[in-house]
Amino acid sequence: MSRTSAPPPADTQAGASAGPTVDSPLTHGLKQRHLSMIALGGVIGAGLFVGSGAGIAAAGPSIVVAYAISGLLVMLVMRMLGEMSAANPASGSFSVHAERAIGPWAGFTAGWAFWVLLCVAVGLEGIGAAKIMSGWLPGTPEWAWVALFMLVFLGTNLASVKNFGEFEFWFAALKVGAIALFLIIGLLAIFGVLPGTDAPGTSNLTGDGGFMPQGSEGLVIGLLASVFAYGGLETVTIAAAESEKPVEGVAKAVRTAMWRIAIFYIGSMAVIVTLVPWDNPDVANPDKGPYVTTLDQLDIPGAGTVMQIVVLVALLSAMNANIYGASRMGYSLVARGQGPKALGKISGGVPRISVLASSVFGFLCVLLSYWRPDDVFPWLLNMIGAVILVVWIFIAVSQLLLRRRTEREAPHTLVVKMWAYPVLTWVALIGMVGIFVLMLRQPGTRDQLLATGALTLVLAGIGFGTQKSREKAGTRTNAA
Repeated sequence: MSRTSAPPPADTQAGASAGPTVDSPLTHGLKQRHLSMIALGGVIGAGLFVGSGAGIAAAGPSIVVAYAISGLLVMLVMRMLGEMSAANPASGSFSVHAERAIGPWAGFTAGWAFWVLLCVAVGLEGIGAAKIMSGWLPGTPEWAWVALFMLVFLGTNLASVKNFGEFEFWFAALKVGAIALFLIIGLLAIFGVLPGTDAPGTSNLTGDGGFMPQGSEGLVIGLLASVFAYGGLETVTIAAAESEKPVEGVAKAVRTAMWRIAIFYIGSMAVIVTLVPWDNPDVANPDKGPYVTTLDQLDIPGAGTVMQIVVLVALLSAMNANIYGASRMGYSLVARGQGPKALGKISGGVPRISVLASSVFGFLCVLLSYWRPDDVFPWLLNMIGAVILVVWIFIAVSQLLLRRRTEREAPHTLVVKMWAYPVLTWVALIGMVGIFVLMLRQPGTRDQLLATGALTLVLAGIGFGTQKSREKAGTRTNAA
C-alpha cells in the first residue's frame, strides 16, 4: 500500500472480478451481527437519552420537526458514506475517501480532526459514567471509576477486534431494547390502554404556548441540539474494514440502520412531548432527562434506576466505540504517511500502539477537567463542537467527486448508491452550510464554530504543507 496517498479502488489493484478489498492487514473478526448493532448503537447514546432534554426545553413540541430535519440530513450523509465505503472499504473510512477525492491534505484534515473529537469524547463519557457510579456508591472517587473504565476498554481493544465487536453488540442490543420498550409503553399510554393512565390527547402538543412555544428561535436551538445527538454513525464504516465481508456488511448495515434511526429518534421525541409538558423542569435536568421524566409521569416503579443503567451503558458503549474508532483512524493515517510511524504498528492484527495513544489522550482530557475546569477543558470542548459537521462536509464533497469517477472506472463496485445523485448530495451540502450559519447566529454555539474552524484551518495548513513538501521531494527524486 502506498504510504503517500490513499489506496486506489480495488479493481485497479487486483482486477475487476476480485471486488473491493480492504486497505490494511487488520484482522477480519467482525461478523454481520456486530456491524448491524454497531450501526444502530453508534447513534443511540447519552446525547439522545439525556442531551435531548435541552432541545425539548428550547423548541417545545416542535423538537419533533427539528429531529426530523436533522434525521433526514443524517440519512443522506450515511447513504453517501455507505456508497463510498462499500465501493472501497478502508479502516480510515471518510479520511481515505477525502484523500482519494480531494487530496492528501483533505484526508489529513478530516482524519486528525475526527481523531481529536473521539479522544476528547472518551474523556467526556468517562466523566459522565463515573458521576453515575459515584451517585450509586457515595464516597467513591470519580477518578477511580474513570481509571477502571479506561482500563477495561483499553484491554478490550488491545486484545482483538472480536472483543470490541462482542462488547458493542451487547451494549447496542440493550440500548435498542430499552428504546423499543420505551416506545411500546409510550404508545400504550398515548392511546389510553396502559393500566392506570388516561390518554393525554393533544393537550401537551398544542397547549402552554402551542406547538412552537418559543417561535422559530427555539426551533433553531432544538435543531442544533438534534444534529449533534446523531454523531457516531461513522464508526460502522470504519469497522466494516475488519468484518468478514466488508462490502456486504456495510451495505446491509447502512440500509437497515436508516429507518430504525428515524423510528428511535423521531418516534421517541414524539412520545415524550405528547406525554410530558415541554416545560417540565425535569426534562432538561441532566440528573433525570426526558426519558426518566416520561416514565416517572406514568408512575412506573423503578423507572429512574432502569434508565440510569441504560444511560450508563450508553456512555460505556460510546467509550468503547470511540477508543476503537480513534485507534483505527490513527492507524490508517499513519499507514498513509500522515502521522508518527509508531502508531501504525500492527501486533496480533490490532494497532496496539494506536489504541494506547488514543486511550492516553482520552485520560489526559479527564485529568484536564479536574486540573483546569474553568479554562482548558471548556476550550477543548468548544474546539471539537462542530467537528462532526466538518467531517460531514468532507463526506459530501468526496461523494460528489468520487461517484462520477467510480461510475467511469469501476461501476460494479457501486452496490450502495446515493439517492437522486447529485441533487440530494447538493441538498445535504446546502443544509450543512445552513447549520453553520445558524451556529454563527447563536451566542451559545458561535464560539464552538469559531474554535472548530481554527482547528480545521491549522490541520488543513499542516496537511497542505506536508503534501507540497512530499510533491517537491518526489519531483527531485524523479529528476535525479
